[in-house]
Amino acid sequence: MNEHSARTVFIAALFAVFMHGTALAEGFFRDIDDLPLMKGLSESTTGSMIFDSGSGRIVESFAEGKVSSEAVLEFYASTLPQLGWQQDAPDTFRREGEILKLAFPGAATARGKDAPLTVRFTLSPAKN
Repeated sequence: MNEHSARTVFIAALFAVFMHGTALAEGFFRDIDDLPLMKGLSESTTGSMIFDSGSGRIVESFAEGKVSSEAVLEFYASTLPQLGWQQDAPDTFRREGEILKLAFPGAATARGKDAPLTVRFTLSPAKN
């Protein structure tokens, strides 16, 4: 088992213990396997991008659901630090040489009250 796989298994086990009985997460993202998927969000099966380079992985994944951007930010602000992420800003986290950014494309435009919120998750190497 390589270092990334071992870390992923450890984090998944830690998260399972942490989330046991709380029903706050639906599982993990397909392309960012150690990133929990907030309950109320569904991962998009299109639009994802994965690129591995010598400096690290670059992944862009999308999820949507009838949740507020505030609820998304609160969920990840409370969950990710327990998985080793440090919060740099309300929408930015850092761990082991990687940066995770959350964005809400289209949130600035008026959405109908029943329209789902789209969340973009971008994982990239931290710049030194």
